[in-house]
Amino acid sequence: MKRRTPILMFLATVFTTLGAGSLLAGADPFADPAALIEGLPFSASLLAILGAHEFAHYVTSRRHGVRSSLPMFIPAPTLAGTFGAVIRIESPIPDRRSLLEIGIAGPLAGFLVALPIAVAGLQLSRVVAHAGAAAGTDGGGLGIGLGESLVFVLLERLVLGSVPAGASLVLHPVAFAAWIGFFVTAINLLPVGQLDGGHVLYALAGHRQEGISRAVVLALAPLGFFWWGWFLWGGMLLLMGLRHPPVLEELSPLGRREKILGAVAGVLLILTLAPAPFSM
Repeated sequence: MKRRTPILMFLATVFTTLGAGSLLAGADPFADPAALIEGLPFSASLLAILGAHEFAHYVTSRRHGVRSSLPMFIPAPTLAGTFGAVIRIESPIPDRRSLLEIGIAGPLAGFLVALPIAVAGLQLSRVVAHAGAAAGTDGGGLGIGLGESLVFVLLERLVLGSVPAGASLVLHPVAFAAWIGFFVTAINLLPVGQLDGGHVLYALAGHRQEGISRAVVLALAPLGFFWWGWFLWGGMLLLMGLRHPPVLEELSPLGRREKILGAVAGVLLILTLAPAPFSM
């Protein structure tokens, strides 16, 4: 039963992401179920990124002797076809070093998998001229403006050059999957509570983590004027709780390697955070 549920949830998420991907590709799976195959590039790309993220947590947890569940994918009738994936930690985390490595493993793996997928997807994307329109990025041609993180801007310039004034970049579904992957990375790296970034912060800052988490949630408030979803995220994080549970060995020292990993987490957050992710 423990394995059956994650497998069934994964298969359901394959189905919903195929549906989302086929719609992004301009097909209609409701009229023609065979059109689901059109969603395969999006589905495979997104599940590869999310799977790399969660299995990195899983493998790293096991390496440190921490029991955890298999990744649980969450199907959803959304533009992406999923609410992502999670694992559940089932035993105490022994020390700060283990906590930091478990926390950073998922975002780092997902980011590294998203990079080549973004490059491939941008090569398949197209720039469309619109007289009098402002330049921007369109998610799969559905009329949804996408905010650009620093890493996505850099990859656009590298692959496509600058988008001309009065034109917009229409992302291929594969590029949109990578965009979602970067967005998920940023959300998870927020240094709050028991998010991945909260794990890293607690490992580095100990009991000061709660105060820093509170400041981060307050900092989301002004971002809410750029995208209302930040208000929602701030409220959810408050409901989830800002305090991180202690590890078994609180006084275990961190070495230079762990401090470098902490800095990497901060850099990844800066690279992947889009202040205004969506606009209509």
